[in-house]
Amino acid sequence: MKRITIVDVAQKAGVSKATVSAVINAKNTVEPGTRDHILEVMKNLNFRPKGVARNLKNGVQDKSIGIIIKDLNYPFYTSIAAGAKEYASSKGYSVVITSSDDDHECEKKISHLFSSKDIKGTIMAPVVEGTSEIDHLFKLKMINYPFVLLEAVKGIQANVVAIDNIKAIKKAVKYLIDSGHKKIMHFAGPPHSTHTQERIEGFRHAFSESTLIFQDSMVVSIGSRYDESYKRAKEFFKNMQRTDFPTAILCFNDLQALAVMTVLKEMEIKVPDEISIVGNDDIYYAKIYPVPLTTIRAPQHEIGRKAAEILIRNIESPAILQTEQIIFETEFIVRESTKVLSV
Repeated sequence: MKRITIVDVAQKAGVSKATVSAVINAKNTVEPGTRDHILEVMKNLNFRPKGVARNLKNGVQDKSIGIIIKDLNYPFYTSIAAGAKEYASSKGYSVVITSSDDDHECEKKISHLFSSKDIKGTIMAPVVEGTSEIDHLFKLKMINYPFVLLEAVKGIQANVVAIDNIKAIKKAVKYLIDSGHKKIMHFAGPPHSTHTQERIEGFRHAFSESTLIFQDSMVVSIGSRYDESYKRAKEFFKNMQRTDFPTAILCFNDLQALAVMTVLKEMEIKVPDEISIVGNDDIYYAKIYPVPLTTIRAPQHEIGRKAAEILIRNIESPAILQTEQIIFETEFIVRESTKVLSV
């Protein structure tokens, strides 16, 4: 099959090669109508821009994929990256791993850099700040640049590899209810994150299947990173009477759980004697927290491998493939941070 080139796109679109190049490189010198027309032609021709890769001395072209995670210091993402790297290496691909630092503009710049510099495709943990913040993902789709998301993004039909958040949270809440807890709260993550919304939905559904009544006040967003979660958790408890404290808190992730446990320790509130804590992800050091953490185990390594498998399949396919959505099951891990009140 003949490789579609920038010249083919220019001829089909009725514009110059320089104009097509300007669109590929996201320059502001092209009228919006012309840009959209060129992007549509790229999509129809299944054109994938070629970057600046050089052939190796032995004549074999270097093959590489990119991974954009939110936080290089959070083991959940580094474990996923390790799984992706393992699979990619087995297929002859090198891997470039970088972090968006949970910043949308940074993610946008990195994704553009990868797509324009012959990184063949990208695995991305997307930073979502609202429905207007996904234009860069649309542009990647329009130029047929292969990518796999580690979280579904509303409005984008894309390859996704994730976990069943709703089922996982329902299982955790059921455990707490069955353990006699009636005052349960969920400390949620970033408001626009699909993971956040799915976990809130799972929390709500768990109550609908019990005799307890769900109230909106039982869900409080305190972020996903340690510093932010620590600050907001401290403010939350400071403004509440101790008699109103929950007996159990289900956290958005394990890092948030550590921040909450730190705040409670400073307030001389014992975990789990006074408040039980449940995390999410089962990062590798959750079991050596000051109080070993009860948490939801996600198959991080397998998620990375599957994401790389789908990405490379799309890279090597001469035709556009149907998008895939792979959802992994989780495992509930009980450790010392939760207490059974009654059965």
